[in-house]
Amino acid sequence: METLPLLRKELTQEFETTKEFFNIYPDELNEYQPHEKSMKMITLAIHIAEIFGWPAFMMTTEKLDFAAGDYVPTFLNTKAELQQKFEEDYQKSKEILETINEEDLLGSWSINNGEQVIASFNKYEAIRHGLNQIAHHRAQLGVYYRLNNIALPGSYGPSADDGSF
Repeated sequence: METLPLLRKELTQEFETTKEFFNIYPDELNEYQPHEKSMKMITLAIHIAEIFGWPAFMMTTEKLDFAAGDYVPTFLNTKAELQQKFEEDYQKSKEILETINEEDLLGSWSINNGEQVIASFNKYEAIRHGLNQIAHHRAQLGVYYRLNNIALPGSYGPSADDGSF
């Protein structure tokens, strides 16, 4: 079984679902955080958008090393900027998944902090991990929306806010 067509399809499905969440993103709640240990809403949304660029980064590198400064946080202030970042990162990953082959997914990829290996994957596993992170963090964003009485779009079917549900 070939996995690339499945990864391409899932990335696109997650993009379309997340787009609905970002279409209703409330700029006026950028600084909202439900708990002192929680991310601010804008930080969480940016993180979700950045994850869509992970497959492209993973396929063109062997690791992400925090100590080496490989990760530079993105700072955005508006829904329009968020949507642009989201679209750009998705397009990069979509394009790279169209150009690679199955064997490319077998290469190694890790998350490091200097000499400390935080996680080690093959590239297929790393991309799958990223897709899981999208669903996880989008669900967190849904909780932020719910706590602010923002009706939720469906993710894998209708939400409780869908009148037909």
